[in-house]
Amino acid sequence: MTEEIYTAISFAPVQGFIEKSRKLRDLYGASGLLSYLAERLVEATPANCEVISPASINLQRGMPNRLLIRGDYPRNLVEQTLLQAWQRVLDQCRQWVETRLQDTFPRESYHWQEVWAKWGRYHWEIFWGHGDSIQTAMKDLETRKLRRDWVAVNWVGESSSLSGVDAIAWPGLGALNSNPGWSLSPSERQQMESFYEALAERLSSPNASEEDTVGRFLATNERLSVPELVKRLVTWPQLARELGISELESGFTDIHRNTRDGKGQWTGWFMGDGDHVGDYLQKELTPIGDEAVRDFSRQMREWGQDFSKSLSRDHGRVVYAGGDDFLGVLYGQASDRPLATSQALDWLMGLNAQWQQHGHPITVSVGFVWVSPNVPQRDVLQHCRLAQKRAKNLGRDRVTIRIVFNSGQFVEWTCRWQDLDVLQSYCDRNGTSWGNNPNWAHIFTDWAQLKARHAIPSRQNPTAGDDTIAIEFFDLYFPGYGQTLFDQAADILGPKNDPLAMIDWINGAIHTGWYLAANQG
Repeated sequence: MTEEIYTAISFAPVQGFIEKSRKLRDLYGASGLLSYLAERLVEATPANCEVISPASINLQRGMPNRLLIRGDYPRNLVEQTLLQAWQRVLDQCRQWVETRLQDTFPRESYHWQEVWAKWGRYHWEIFWGHGDSIQTAMKDLETRKLRRDWVAVNWVGESSSLSGVDAIAWPGLGALNSNPGWSLSPSERQQMESFYEALAERLSSPNASEEDTVGRFLATNERLSVPELVKRLVTWPQLARELGISELESGFTDIHRNTRDGKGQWTGWFMGDGDHVGDYLQKELTPIGDEAVRDFSRQMREWGQDFSKSLSRDHGRVVYAGGDDFLGVLYGQASDRPLATSQALDWLMGLNAQWQQHGHPITVSVGFVWVSPNVPQRDVLQHCRLAQKRAKNLGRDRVTIRIVFNSGQFVEWTCRWQDLDVLQSYCDRNGTSWGNNPNWAHIFTDWAQLKARHAIPSRQNPTAGDDTIAIEFFDLYFPGYGQTLFDQAADILGPKNDPLAMIDWINGAIHTGWYLAANQG
């Protein structure tokens, strides 16, 4: 009897690759590249193997970067396939640039070929696990992921304007006279600036004006590293078609978050992830058989496909929905027509019901970031990740709302999905309730007074350690909700069930409601 073999495959970095993004276009480019690489791995599966996950639904976008194969998919074939696919992308992008700028930068002026080759060899780390069952293969994969062998690319010169870490991609990068710590000379800096001006011109849209830097494919003041430039270039329609990467929808434009005239808008970014999916696979589906796991993968991918279509282009986009995790943004139609916080909150309150449409008993944890126009996008994504992590840490099946200001400071509140509508039950001292613009200053100032008079314990001064006053105060402005806080405190607060945790929860709800009301569109 032949022993059954299963292979589990993943690669990294994934989140870091996505998060080093300045524009919405970069996010789509990063997501598209990851899906493209995963699809190449699926297509290269040996004939004597069978792909269990991801299930095929004839859609590249949203392809998960974790593969489960029945059979022996050799590690060297995985590595060869991934690196060859990535190298092809790099070669196509580099040649595209060199060809289109050859009138101002002839071929002999480029010294960067070896740098691109290094990015091809060292950017991705591959993880591979083996076992006689799905569980053992996945466990072997996770064990091997603890032994990292990724090698960073050394570079010289100046760092990109996006990440501030990697070297700027320009024709002189990799010149023989380069030394570690080398700074650009005035002539080299001029050559680099001329290169980006020429590249921005070749990539400019016929409809882009000199004043509209938000809608332009590449701003002349941007200085990108090799992978950052590649993420931008693969969203160019011709290159996307040549490579076989999912193209952006026609008429794609970036979000007008902040513009030169100062007319920016607050936007809502959301990042979600299914809870205990691995446990569900191992305990509930794997014992049934491979077909149950394949069906689960198909149903989750179909859910992601439907979810991606659920947002109107005028009010939001789903960047990716790959299986049980997703990322997207809510926004207004234009900088002078921003999205109202009430609209964002209404959408967020319906998100859990949308998630449950996949039909499996899996909850979801989400980080939702309502963010000021001038916060860099890469910081926004980091806030999303931290907010989602907090929702996980405080009990899962929750959402963390984080409101981020231009200074980088923020307030946040984590609650169960069923408690999210408590914000809409607020009633001020005049009896004005949700929908009639209630005055949130009433509860905000009263709460501040109670804390100033030490009627409400704090972590800095936890002498009383009693949340009774805080709960009864909350009930005054959210009628009838105080009893819920008393009766369901253990479930509401999760692992941190103590009076100070309840006070933190109430404080978060008050501050979140106040700032959402103060920043309405």
